[in-house]
Amino acid sequence: MKTIKILGTGCPNCKRTEAVVKTVVEELGLSINIEKVEDIQDIMAYDIMSTPAVVLDEKVVIKGRVPSFDEIKNLFVRL
Repeated sequence: MKTIKILGTGCPNCKRTEAVVKTVVEELGLSINIEKVEDIQDIMAYDIMSTPAVVLDEKVVIKGRVPSFDEIKNLFVRL
């Protein structure tokens, strides 16, 4: 099963990113494990400077901004 992680400490943009990801996963009917990572030490392990960030199978694919619905859909189309 694929895993997607949303990295962020709980700011409004992090919450919007989580909502976008969850909506797309539900809309497409995908079987993807979604994890929210809020611990700053765990976030720093991904070597990013700003949140929110989206990690797909341990690879940072989006960082420092809220992705659009279409952007997240395009990530999943490639799976």
